[in-house]
Amino acid sequence: MKLKNALYIVLISSLISACAEMPIKMGNAGAKTAATGSAGGANAQNANSDLEHCSAPVGTMAVDEDDHAYWYRYMSRFGVQSTVPIIRLLAQQSNCFVVVERSRRGLRHIERERDLEKSGELRNQSNFGKGQLVAADYTIIPSLVFSEKNTSGLGGALGGIIGSVGAAVGSSIKFSDAQSLFTLVDNRSGVQVAAAEGSARGSSLGGVLGLGGRKFSGAIGAYANTPESKIIVSAMMDAFNNIVIATNNYTAQEVNSPGGLGTGGGLGVSGASNTSASVSGGGGTLKQQVRTAQANLNQLGYDAGSADGVMGNKTRTAISQFQTDQGLEMTGRLDKKTLELLAP
Repeated sequence: MKLKNALYIVLISSLISACAEMPIKMGNAGAKTAATGSAGGANAQNANSDLEHCSAPVGTMAVDEDDHAYWYRYMSRFGVQSTVPIIRLLAQQSNCFVVVERSRRGLRHIERERDLEKSGELRNQSNFGKGQLVAADYTIIPSLVFSEKNTSGLGGALGGIIGSVGAAVGSSIKFSDAQSLFTLVDNRSGVQVAAAEGSARGSSLGGVLGLGGRKFSGAIGAYANTPESKIIVSAMMDAFNNIVIATNNYTAQEVNSPGGLGTGGGLGVSGASNTSASVSGGGGTLKQQVRTAQANLNQLGYDAGSADGVMGNKTRTAISQFQTDQGLEMTGRLDKKTLELLAP
């Protein structure tokens, strides 16, 4: 057994020496992550075929990662320094978003060019004045979750097959899970318009697969050599794909509030000011105002449905028709002027 183990050690050492002398292969497929290839404008080259794609961008997008979060510091252990370049590459390759610069370093570069122009150092008509930055319609906020599990049981199984060498190799295998959570926020309203989770699983092997003939390779051949950084990027791509799917099937959420989102909810918490809040120009609770408006619209010949105080699609359509006939801006909401005209 000692001779057998010694032979394995010699063989492993020989393989390591051979690998060290192998020529460098630029663009090697085995070195790539899930986020691969390039993007130039709407054109993408060599992108992952599993990446979701959009026929046209839904808007501009910035990325905001929390560099003080625990996951941000933790992922550097696996060779991932920032999620921002990865997300930006995926976003541009997908053609779902136009990416805008919002990093501190990037904005400093922009400000530096403006300062150079102000100082007279730049050529005439360089045009770095204000009013040219493109707004970010949306922001993607990423977060990562990791888990690691030592496979001591597998090491013991290998040890039973090839002794201490097998135990040493097996104990260095780690199965790793990574979950990535993305939220997409509308920057004008502050409303979260989409959220998605992505995940990936793999293993990292601190040894050489396939040694010892069929008996050895059959025991661990099912486990691929997947570095943790690739697992992380794969989880991020999965989350991004899910965000794209959500936006491609997006339906805006609606709240039964006469003034639109943020003007009062429908839960009616006891003692809260919104339980008796009213839209400017009308009296009573929000539900009472809607009920009164529905009844008056029905009397005027506009079909607002049942006077139940619920701001449904039928009520909004009736309000819009009423506003058009009255020469008001067609909003479908019970704003101040509309409430005044519908007052009993």
